[in-house]
Parts: sequence; structure tokens; C-alpha cells
Amino acid sequence: MPWLTRGLREGIVTTRYPHRPDGYGASFAGHVVCEPGALGAEAEAAAAACPTGAIEVGRTGARLDQGRCVLCGRCCQVAPRWFRLRPGFETAALSREALVVPESAADRRAIAQAREELRQRVRALRRSVHLRHVDAGSDGSEEWEIAALTGPIYDVQRLGIFFTASPRHADVLLVTGVGTAAMRGPLRLTYEAMPAPKAVVAVGTDAISGGLAGGTYASGTGVASVVPVDVLVPGSPPSPFSVLHGILLAVGLVGERQREQLPGKSRSEEVAG
Repeated sequence: MPWLTRGLREGIVTTRYPHRPDGYGASFAGHVVCEPGALGAEAEAAAAACPTGAIEVGRTGARLDQGRCVLCGRCCQVAPRWFRLRPGFETAALSREALVVPESAADRRAIAQAREELRQRVRALRRSVHLRHVDAGSDGSEEWEIAALTGPIYDVQRLGIFFTASPRHADVLLVTGVGTAAMRGPLRLTYEAMPAPKAVVAVGTDAISGGLAGGTYASGTGVASVVPVDVLVPGSPPSPFSVLHGILLAVGLVGERQREQLPGKSRSEEVAG
């Protein structure tokens, strides 16, 4: 019985997250952050090198849309003074504005409003949560990460989270893919069949903005135009931990990630993590 000896040798491998911090977090490529005031030839070169147009350089500095970033790292190579990869997996956000860095005061107001609205709506979804996953035109990479959630490392069932085949039994809709023309109708019907209260999690850069494959005659630029999205999990693909964080955020069991601290800004002014 090799499985028995292996189990005794390796011990418990299931993560304790979210009840305890997980040591794997620092090993994941979380998201790219942009320093305030990013200007000059380096910032312009980084914007030109970005394959998805996630970087815009204005008069006051560059802004990076993490919802369009595919974590290729080109901006970090071209302009390491202004852009860097921040490790971690708590990357999910409650609004599209929250994925644009550095954030503005208007962004913070929109984030706070989205957080309160979702908290009120999903108050009942905390004991037993059922997930319905819809592939709306992905490349398959996000599906591998979602499938890993049911394995022994992540084991979402320990948290009372289960996958269901029927949208009528689902509380949370996980959507992957760019939102192709052929999948818009089925995706909308799935959402409408779910009972209230319900939440939608867009998993991956493709589902948020279209990524590299979006914007063609057959593909969309994310799924927000088809169903109302409550939580966005950036990454191409995001890690299973990031997907799990997004699910827990959708039902109010964890808070948002710790935002990047800006000069002259206190921790109390940041979005609660």
C-alpha cells in the first residue's frame, strides 16, 4: 500500500488558508505594480512593449490596468525603475477600477461602494456555497487551475464550497474566457437560471478584458457586458489560490488584497485587506 506510506511520510498537505497564512503565497507571480509618477522614455517604452495595451502614460504618470495584464513581465524588463512584479495570490478585486494602479480618490470611492453593495447582497451565502463554472471561450489554462481546487492541496470542500452541474442550485457563477459570440447566450441563460442572492466571479484576464484573444469578430472583451461581474480575478491564468481568494471574497469570507501603499498615504486610508 504505497499510498499509506506516502501519506505517513508527507503528512497533511492541505492548505490552512484562509484560516492561516499559506507559505506558498510568496512563490506565485501575483500582479505587476506601477510606481506613482512613472514618466519618461522608460515608461513610454514599457507601454509600447505591452502586448495588451495595459499601460497608459499620461501627463501625471503611467497607469497600469491589471485587468488587461497577462503577466508577461516585459514592462518590468524594459522599465524596472517604474514597474515590478509583486508576488502573492490575493489579487482579486471588487471593481474594475480597483485593478488600475496607482489608484485615484475616485477609484477608492467606487471600490468602497462595490464592497458594501456586495456585502449586503451575499450575507446569506456563507455556510454552504455551490459553484457553477461556465467556459465562455477560454484557452483552457484557467480550467486547469479551477480543477485543482478539488484536489488535496486546496480541497475547497473543507470550506463548504462545492461545484454543481445545475445553475438552479448555484450561488456563485465562475466565468472563464473572453465571452465569445457563441457563448453569450448560454452564459446569460445560466446567470438568469441562478436563484438570488448570487454572485459572479470573472476568472482570468480573458474574462476581465479579453486579454490577448479578445476584440475580434467572434470574441468579446470580457464577460461584464453579458453578466454583471462582482469579483475579478486577474492573471493569465490566476493560480488556484487566487481563484479561491476570489470565491471567498465574493461571499464575504475574506477581504480585498492589501493595496500598494503610496507615498504620503497611511495604512488606514488603504483598502482593507
